[in-house]
Amino acid sequence: MVAPFRFEHLHTDPTGARRGRFHTPHGSVETPIFMPVGTAATVKAMTTGELTTIGAQIILANTYHLFLRPGHGLIKKMGGVHRFMNWDGPLLTDSGGYQVFSLGDLRTLSEEGAAFRSNIDGSKQFLSPEIAIEIQEALGADIIMQLDECPPHPATREYLARSLEMSLRWGKRCKEARHKEPDGKALFGIMQGGMDESLRRLSAAGLVDEGYDGYAMGGLSVGEPKEMMAEVLSYAPNLLPADKPRYLMGVGRPEDLVMAVQAGVDMFDCVMPTRNARNGQLFTRRGAFNIKRHENRESDQPVDPHCGCDTCRHYSRAYLRHLFINKEILGHRLMTQHNLAFYLDLMNNMRQAIQKDQFGPFQRSFYQAQAGEGSGAWGWRQD
Repeated sequence: MVAPFRFEHLHTDPTGARRGRFHTPHGSVETPIFMPVGTAATVKAMTTGELTTIGAQIILANTYHLFLRPGHGLIKKMGGVHRFMNWDGPLLTDSGGYQVFSLGDLRTLSEEGAAFRSNIDGSKQFLSPEIAIEIQEALGADIIMQLDECPPHPATREYLARSLEMSLRWGKRCKEARHKEPDGKALFGIMQGGMDESLRRLSAAGLVDEGYDGYAMGGLSVGEPKEMMAEVLSYAPNLLPADKPRYLMGVGRPEDLVMAVQAGVDMFDCVMPTRNARNGQLFTRRGAFNIKRHENRESDQPVDPHCGCDTCRHYSRAYLRHLFINKEILGHRLMTQHNLAFYLDLMNNMRQAIQKDQFGPFQRSFYQAQAGEGSGAWGWRQD
């Protein structure tokens, strides 16, 4: 019998930041953690070996895109996403809900599920809680997400209330649809409620009453002002059980990760490090910059002198700018590698700071460096 998914809450810093570890059939993950996004069973421009080298512990794959192409039936026949993409670590799949509900006029929502037209060929498709579970089980995910509706911002309180109630019912259906044989895998519920604290509390209470292996916070980073996100994070994580992992979906910028870890969040994902790399934006300890800037044309400096990734150890800003201006694929690869290494090193630094009860000083040092103050050498280097 496969050991069940399990979370250990290892330590809490005086600020409230948490250090933990969860166990899956494909290995253990140290938290807080950032999950690189592998939308179509690939983290764009990166091999799985490179992901391991830069410290990736768990990656995310996209149910919606893999459902449409090449299809979950084919991936199951090929041994699941792990074997298909040669990744032997833990894997989380989203439910496809966010992508479906972002289609706007191309989808129709009902209690049963979501009817929509494929953005690839216009074909009619349908996604229900039961189908979302069937797809994710075929993909072989270690962590499966319930199907939910991610409402837009802004939205009326009445809409948010109806939406979260339906998401709670869909979560219950997802639990009932789960494969009954013990497989060691986890099902996470998703909190909604927009920016309304009373609705967030209602959603959290319903999820906790139903009982899940972990809990996610959805409906943030959907266009709301940063102050609103900070307000939600000031209370929402603590509405969820302390003995289960807490996952903030789709967030975000490095400063958002630091803020959310201080609020008690354990898990993150976002396309920002990979997408922004392809657009020329690089993250550093002294803030983000665009490689296209003229001052990089003759710079023999690395992207970040405090970074130990292969890109920073071997290539100059001038060379990366040359690759980017000339649309060379290697430029995308090298800059993606750096951005992901930066995010993963940031998480490693936060884990060490929490363990030493030094998250407060780390947080202040981080924000000062991002503002261009000090040396930029915050925290602890990757061992």
